[in-house]
Amino acid sequence: MRDSSPRKSSEQERAPGYGIQIGYRTLSIRVEEKDLPSKAKQSTDPADAIASIDVHLISTDEVYTRYSCHPTVGLEEAAVQRRSKDGKNVISPPPTQYWKKVLNYIFGGFNFLMWIAFVVTILSYKPLGGSSPAAVNLGVAVLLMLVIIISATFYAFVDWNANRIMKSIKSLIAHEAAVIRDGKQKLIPATDIVVGDIVVLSTGDRIPADLRVVAASSDLRFDRSLLTGESDMVPGSLEATSDNALETRNLALTSTFVTQGTCNGIVFATGDRTVMGRLVKMSGETKFKLTTIQKEIWFFTKVISSVAFSMFGISLLLFGVWLRTSYPGYDTISLAIMNSIGCLTAFVPQGLPLCFALSLTIIARRMSKRHILVKNLATIETLGCMSVLCSDKTGTLTAGKMAVESIAFLDHHLLVSEMDEKISEAPEPRFFAGLSALHHTARLCNGAKFDSATADLPIHERNVKGDPTDTALLRFSEAMSIPALNIDTSALLSSWRKLFEIPFNSKNKWMLSVVQETRTTGGDITERDSQAWILVKGAPDILLKSCTTVTRSDGAVVPFDEASRQYMAELQSDWSSEGQRVLALCRKPLDALKPNLSPNDMEELMYSELCNLTLVGLVGIRDPPRPDVPSSVAIIRRAGVRVFMVTGDFKLTAVAIARQVGIITQHSVDTIDDVKAASSEKHLTDVPLPSIKPSDDDPIRALVLTGEDVSALTSLDWHIIVGQYTEIVFARTTPDQKMKIVEEIKARGDNTVAVTGDGVNDAPALKAADIGVAMGSGSDVAKEAAALILLNNDFASIPVAIEMGRLVFDNLKKVTLYLMPVGSYTEFMAVVTNVVFGMQIPLSSYLQVCFSITNDVVMSISLMYEKAEADLMMRKPRNARTDRLTDWRLFLQIYLFIGLMSWPCAMSMWFVYMDQQGLGFHDVFLAYNNWTDGYHGYTIAQLTHFVNVGQCVYYVTMVFMQYGNLLAIRNRRVSLLQSNPLWGPRKNIAIPIGMVATALIAVTNLYGPSLQNVFQTAPIPGMFWGPPFAFGLGILCMDEVRKLIVRTYPKASANLFLFS
Repeated sequence: MRDSSPRKSSEQERAPGYGIQIGYRTLSIRVEEKDLPSKAKQSTDPADAIASIDVHLISTDEVYTRYSCHPTVGLEEAAVQRRSKDGKNVISPPPTQYWKKVLNYIFGGFNFLMWIAFVVTILSYKPLGGSSPAAVNLGVAVLLMLVIIISATFYAFVDWNANRIMKSIKSLIAHEAAVIRDGKQKLIPATDIVVGDIVVLSTGDRIPADLRVVAASSDLRFDRSLLTGESDMVPGSLEATSDNALETRNLALTSTFVTQGTCNGIVFATGDRTVMGRLVKMSGETKFKLTTIQKEIWFFTKVISSVAFSMFGISLLLFGVWLRTSYPGYDTISLAIMNSIGCLTAFVPQGLPLCFALSLTIIARRMSKRHILVKNLATIETLGCMSVLCSDKTGTLTAGKMAVESIAFLDHHLLVSEMDEKISEAPEPRFFAGLSALHHTARLCNGAKFDSATADLPIHERNVKGDPTDTALLRFSEAMSIPALNIDTSALLSSWRKLFEIPFNSKNKWMLSVVQETRTTGGDITERDSQAWILVKGAPDILLKSCTTVTRSDGAVVPFDEASRQYMAELQSDWSSEGQRVLALCRKPLDALKPNLSPNDMEELMYSELCNLTLVGLVGIRDPPRPDVPSSVAIIRRAGVRVFMVTGDFKLTAVAIARQVGIITQHSVDTIDDVKAASSEKHLTDVPLPSIKPSDDDPIRALVLTGEDVSALTSLDWHIIVGQYTEIVFARTTPDQKMKIVEEIKARGDNTVAVTGDGVNDAPALKAADIGVAMGSGSDVAKEAAALILLNNDFASIPVAIEMGRLVFDNLKKVTLYLMPVGSYTEFMAVVTNVVFGMQIPLSSYLQVCFSITNDVVMSISLMYEKAEADLMMRKPRNARTDRLTDWRLFLQIYLFIGLMSWPCAMSMWFVYMDQQGLGFHDVFLAYNNWTDGYHGYTIAQLTHFVNVGQCVYYVTMVFMQYGNLLAIRNRRVSLLQSNPLWGPRKNIAIPIGMVATALIAVTNLYGPSLQNVFQTAPIPGMFWGPPFAFGLGILCMDEVRKLIVRTYPKASANLFLFS
């Protein structure tokens, strides 16, 4: 890390287990807090406040003075207490524009059609109703208004409830920051940061407040895409590179990320006073973006609404240009409008938006139980489309709790658990003198640090800030104490100073530190007249090429000849094949270290010195798979989702872990050579990209590729990889290569790609994926890029989320299938017979509206509580591009199967009742304006009574016929006998509750005195209560026959009989 000011060694304080990562070279004067000369009063305008920032233009020493803090001591507790009175470090959310939400609740979904119907109904009452308007018109208007109010209230409640549940889950994410206070590094809640705090940042950290950078590693990089929209990494700097605070590189701004390197910064603004806080204040509310399922429902809403409005217009047009002139007196304009209202209500599946809104609440409740944070609940449905899951290894498939298991020198290797025993059995301890050099390298070339607040705990229980690999080496080296070999961690830390560092990054795959021994004279720390050392640790396949000598277990250094290289390479392969991550620890004396080199020059020098290294030894680190991963991978694969591993680890280690968790099951694993051979033989240039996918009949094939292989792949090679392989491991990949892998897979086979990861190197791929899944213990960068966060690091939550995504889509499809045949088709046929065939309307406008917005909605909501069908997680993933919420199969079942049974049954009951009154089919059909006083000897009052009762017969038939429809569409294949709603695995108590509720609504409509007076409803003869149940049973039996055909001939019937 580069330092910005000269050092006064007496200021350096070291505590056991802690050391400032890079010693500061500062000459600072400790000052008391006082009123420093203040700048001019800041403007209340956010833009002016940002423009007035000048902390980046002053020197580092002036920054320390302005904020009364010390480079190594930080702030004292008393200063923290005083400054905390300024408020918490929290950015206030933008003010919610409630008027927009209210408008969306009132006019959203199909409510806008209800408003049109309401306005038209009011007009039909007055002035179009004449001097004595029909009370039923006003009653229908009141009912429509109640529907709008209830729908809007429901939308608002569901939205509030889902947001409340998600906020409670979000509160479980603990945002912490490492700060230096009272000379110690501490982990504190990010909300407790105050101005003047020195914040210690490393790769992957979210920047918790606005900071002026005062110390930085040479490779420091920031991700400012949240502020600027640019995805390129921005280099960090100690000096101002621009007068503009938003463009200079020596400021680290809140809510951006450290993507590479490490740095320390002094907080100059917190909360709403940060740049991000001020921008939020200026920008207001974020824009809403529709998800896949929301687009589907919105598309369906637009289509249905257009058809409904068109039918409404055609109905009125027919009245105006034909019925009014050809059959005068048949309908008044008021009555024509009321009958045409049925077109609006008949075509509108009012329950669909309500059911989708309800599904969000159900999802939120289930998500909260599993501690899953979903940034947008509606994105869960996208998981149901997932066809490829690209998973990182470390911390995702594995537990992320690494521990050093093996160590090796040229002539000896041993398990850590046996180390003490082997040393005690040796003739003398010096036989293992090489452990001293290994301990020296592992402890000083390390980017992890213990939290000083847990320093009193046992080593394995202490909190550590750092990546899992460094953490494993830190715990291992901290625990090493061998007095006979003078191995003592406390003494090592107090006698060595770190001069420079190049942190690990996923491209180099190594970390480098420059250290020099020190001694204390008169209380001051000074450097001995000794050499500086370059210490390096990293991937053996990268570093072994730069080694010319190697250490034996007794500490002797010998030439690293070809036989030695072969031995170490074989040892690496053996350990990797067992699933261990292998690191090489190397070092080299640095004879002449020029003073006062700039950071960039120092970095160039280190790269040039990265040769002629001494291999100290190999370290094997075990990171066991999470116990829930193998079973979860098996479930995901049974669901038709291919699971690929994409990791930066060594090839053999990756393959070993992939076998352990079930990603690779084949004994033979292909390589890049097999891909190249296949691409040269096959001509795939003319194959459409969506069709490039493995077929069901293809054998399972496994493939392993390295990052180097990925860089050399052509478009044809990718056709082979995506189109022929089911099991793939991508090893030694960089972040850019991970992103390329995701993009290439997405481009072929209509794949919906999900990516799981937890590290900084996973962030580009998480962003590029259709849906990113991050672990709760992962880096801030990964969690920001992901759409879904598993707070409990529970990989088993992924198949649950896939199932929920599929279940939401399945249930919405069932809701559509339930609503349309009777609530739309059967109602519409009633309107058609009136407008076109001159028959008295078999279903009044009130009963049409009532059925659509009460009976149907009550019953359809119960479908959202349906559990997953037995085969849900054994189906192929839904193709988001071609498999729509409504397709030709669905409409076939609506209009030519269920609908074709439903409306004739309801219409037949109307004709049967009329026939009992002495009015045959031809007396009712094509009656037009003949239906007047004296028609077949009946008065107009009697005829009106017949119509009113007949309409109630039609209505009751629809209500109870829906019982059979509801039970039929609960399953695509399984018989009702194996999935009844009262008990067993498919129990859904909401079904019988919905049935009782819809029956009570029907009884209320027919026997409620007030409703009879206003809406002319009437009780129906007892014989008409039974047949609707028989009709429902008939529909159910016909669907059972369909299911039997599907089960008996699954392939032959797939296209014709598998409607839903």
